[in-house]
Order: sequence, then C-alpha cells, then structure tokens
Amino acid sequence: MIATIGTNAGLVWNALNELGKMSPKALKKATKLKTDKELFAALGWLAKEGKLNFEGEGDEMLISLVMY
Repeated sequence: MIATIGTNAGLVWNALNELGKMSPKALKKATKLKTDKELFAALGWLAKEGKLNFEGEGDEMLISLVMY
C-alpha cells in the first residue's frame, strides 16, 4: 500500500509540474487515478513533504507545487 501511495504521489507531482495549478477533480483526471482515496492519499504524502500549495478560489480548492 505504501509503495502504491508513493507511486501515485509521483503521478500527482508530474501532472502538477507539467500542467500547473489544478483542482482535485482535474488532477484526478490528469493522473488517471481511479478513486478519491488514491488521489487524497497521494496529496497527503506530498503535503507532508511540504511540496504542495493549497488555495481556495470560490468553492474550489486549487493545488500547485511549491516552487523553491
């Protein structure tokens, strides 16, 4: 399970790196992850590592990579 979450985190990071800021729905589609559980576990992994920015725009949350 941990390896799968790490792999999915890589998919999320690559999608954000290539496509930029996205909503969770767009990110799920871009990564082709099947469930919200897979997406949010991957987001949690990257958030814990300090690699994500989260911002609200209206009712929508947008996610982007932290640029160092």
